[in-house]
Amino acid sequence: MFTKSLDTAHRMHKGTKPFQLLSFFIVLVFVPTIHPANAAAQIVGDLQVSIPFQFYAGNAKLPAGKYVVRVLDNSDLKVMEISSADRSTAALFEVQDVEANSAPRKSELIFNKYGNRYFLTEIFDEGNPDGSRVPESQYKKRVGQAAEEAQTHVPAYHQGTHSN
Repeated sequence: MFTKSLDTAHRMHKGTKPFQLLSFFIVLVFVPTIHPANAAAQIVGDLQVSIPFQFYAGNAKLPAGKYVVRVLDNSDLKVMEISSADRSTAALFEVQDVEANSAPRKSELIFNKYGNRYFLTEIFDEGNPDGSRVPESQYKKRVGQAAEEAQTHVPAYHQGTHSN
């Protein structure tokens, strides 16, 4: 009798395996839609910006001027490029997701100012609270310890939405 019970249990187990695999597959497919991961940075397209001061983007020091900011293709939304309008100067920098308390009314780049040094800190697209934050470089950490912090917001525009 004990052998018969084992045989029956073995057949039941074999019959349920396809069902278990199907259930597991359904869970893998539908759970992410029920419980989505945190939204990724939502900078859509190129942002044009005129920055009136010298600044740092990540580890790069850039002069004042007109720039284009974009998410680097194939970077999983984790690397951005800032390049001068004439493409003579460019820098890549890493970004992390950040969420504003409320959706900004205008696209903008936010700089932290320490003494007379400006560091690109956050980037937001108009109407979207999900943006990008630039992690602190070692240099920014050192400068930040020695100087008082202020913040400067610089408006940015999508191509064709702002007249000069």
